[in-house]
Amino acid sequence: MKLIDRFKLDSSNVAIVTGAGRGIGRAIALSYAEAGARVVCAARTLADVDKVAGEIHSQGGQALAVAADLTDGKDREAVVKAAIDKFGGITHLVNNVGGAGPTDPLKLSWQEFDHYMHFNVTTAYHFTQLCVPFMRETGLGNIINITSGAARYVQKQFSCYGTAKAALSHLTKLLSQEFAPAVRVNGIAPGPILTDALNKVMPPDVRKYMEEHTPMQCLGEVEDIAAAALYLATPASKWVTGKIIEVDGGAEQSVFPG
Repeated sequence: MKLIDRFKLDSSNVAIVTGAGRGIGRAIALSYAEAGARVVCAARTLADVDKVAGEIHSQGGQALAVAADLTDGKDREAVVKAAIDKFGGITHLVNNVGGAGPTDPLKLSWQEFDHYMHFNVTTAYHFTQLCVPFMRETGLGNIINITSGAARYVQKQFSCYGTAKAALSHLTKLLSQEFAPAVRVNGIAPGPILTDALNKVMPPDVRKYMEEHTPMQCLGEVEDIAAAALYLATPASKWVTGKIIEVDGGAEQSVFPG
C-alpha cells in the first residue's frame, strides 16, 4: 500500500457522525464521504442533515440523514438501528454533539449542570456502547470524541463546560484501553473555531483580540478539525489510540477575552 492510500476510506467504512447538520460535524461528515466512507448524518433538525446528505449524494457518495434528539436514549438507539438497516454495519463513530456556554457557578442550577454533563459525556458513552459490538465484528472500529481546549484551560465561567469536556477527554483515554486492539478511541480538542454561527455574532474587536493572542495569528476553521478527524479515521493512524489531538493554533491558554 502506498503511503497516500493510508489516508483513504472505502465503502466498507460506515460512519455515524452526530451533530452533523452544521459546523464541525458537517465538515467531518463531508470529509469522510469524500474519502470514500458511507455516512450517517445525525442531528436534531432534519432539514440540516438532509442538506448535508444531499451534498454527499451530489458528489457521488452515500449518506443517510437521521433526525434525532441525541440527548434521548431511544433516539440514539434509533440512529444506530437506521445505520445497520441502511448500510449493514458500523465501523466509525464521531461523537461531535455537545456544548455549553459560559456559566456562573452560583446561578447555573445543578439540574442544568447535570444536563450538560449528560449532553457532552453520557451521550458519547451510550453511543459507544451501542456501536462497539458492531465494530468488533468488522475489526475496523474507530471512535472519535470531539472534546475541547476548555478541558485543560483554567478560566472563569467555564466550570460546567470545561468539566464536561475534561470528563469526555479522560473517558476517551479509559475506553481506548477497554477496546484495543479491535477498536481505537481518540479525541480532538479544538481551540476557537470560526463556525458560521460564531462568525455572525462575534464583534470585530473580539475576533481581533483572539487572533492576536493565538500563536498562529488566526482562528481555526471547521476543515481544520475535519482534517484531524479524517487522519484519525484512516489507516494512517492505525497505531494511535487513547490520544487527544489538540487543534488550537498553538494556544496554551484560553484566548477568549476576559
